[in-house]
Amino acid sequence: MKLKTRLILANASTVIIPMIITVLVALVAFFVFDKLFGSGISYEHQQKQSMIKIKLINETSSMKHKPEVLEEESYQKYLLEQLAEIHGELMLIKDDEVKFSSSKFSKIEVAKSLAAGKMMGRSEPVIINNISYTVFLTDLMYKEGSQGSLMLLLPVDRLETSFTGLLVLVSISFILTFAVTNIVVSFQFSRSIINPLNTLQSAAAEIAKGNLDYSIVEEGDREIQELCRDLELMRIKLKESVHTQLKYEDNRKLLVSSISHDLKTPVTSIKGYVEGILDGIASSPDKMERYLKTIALKAHQIDQMIDDLLLYAKLDLNQIPFDFERVDIEEYLQNCILENEPEFERKQIQIAFHDELQQKQYVLIDRERMKRVIMNILDNSCKYMSNDQGEIVINLRDTVSSIIVELRDNGSGINEGDLPHIFDRFYRADTARSKGSGLGLAIAKQIIEGHNGRVWAVSHGNEGTSIMISLSKS
Repeated sequence: MKLKTRLILANASTVIIPMIITVLVALVAFFVFDKLFGSGISYEHQQKQSMIKIKLINETSSMKHKPEVLEEESYQKYLLEQLAEIHGELMLIKDDEVKFSSSKFSKIEVAKSLAAGKMMGRSEPVIINNISYTVFLTDLMYKEGSQGSLMLLLPVDRLETSFTGLLVLVSISFILTFAVTNIVVSFQFSRSIINPLNTLQSAAAEIAKGNLDYSIVEEGDREIQELCRDLELMRIKLKESVHTQLKYEDNRKLLVSSISHDLKTPVTSIKGYVEGILDGIASSPDKMERYLKTIALKAHQIDQMIDDLLLYAKLDLNQIPFDFERVDIEEYLQNCILENEPEFERKQIQIAFHDELQQKQYVLIDRERMKRVIMNILDNSCKYMSNDQGEIVINLRDTVSSIIVELRDNGSGINEGDLPHIFDRFYRADTARSKGSGLGLAIAKQIIEGHNGRVWAVSHGNEGTSIMISLSKS
């Protein structure tokens, strides 16, 4: 749910819920009053009662100048019938004497009614026989000069009093329910915001402490969930950045350590030959030339070691992009062999190519990077070839979904225990790998994995080793 929607619902709830509860309270109260007063609570009944009261008040008021009509028996009977409908009373007074009344009243009750009538609008209702009456007084003037009064006693409607109480009850109910609803809705609304914020605060505190493994859970409204999602992405990016930085730092330390270790031997050799030249040991031109060639060879080895170290570091940090293109794998391998055939002949190593493909097959590769893979593996085989007549065979075959390139030499092989580690950087457990930077196969593995491929080694005992490369078909 959106935070804006929740806010609108919360504000609406603080009004709608109290109104609904108030209406329910009012309906219950009306039901109770209906049971107490029966049909008296109906609108028709109240309307009828009101019409009779108004009619009686108007008629009695009109008798001010013709009071003789009040003494007619038929009119008195009519008044009594009307009063019976509303349970009212009537008193006709002439010269301080009660000439007619609907009921028997004591002198005290007559006096109280007369006093209340004279104070109409300012006095409390008159209570007679435990019934409250409102008194309407009309002064009469008889033709012979006598004075009199007509008092109309209309009972105070219990429903009006009850309705006042009902109104108070409804008002109190609305105020109470409004206050309670506001408290509950505010608590729920604040909790839906505060709880996710507390979670975010805890996560921020953990991240500030360096705990980048503390994941941020998406909770709360949509806006807060989006905030949690963005902060989680930020945490992941930060973790990756820190991991990359630490990895870069480890590589830097490893490079420094490896350079200092691997360069020690050629640097010592260069230093020795230079000192020999300076000391005059290389006294003849031939000896001087031999010393300088050795120095040049060692310098080339140092340069190659540094290049390998830098290349591996960049590959390990994914800082070298690949330029993929679709190539014919058979043609590509043959070109690699032709380019380096003179070097193999100089080293007296025979190289053969066997194509077991039934048709042309294509792969997506970076030509230069893949050439570095092939050359690293071939150089590794040539460098550590133990037989007098070295031989390397490149076999090309395919499976349902991949192309398999096998580079097999006839060297002394690799121990089974060393096979899982020969692609590790600087691994030299095997004496056959005591030369070079120790990064040739590690670089090859990085490049192959950059092609979403796989590389592994198979030992044939004393009959040599096979390096297997698997690439997806294109």
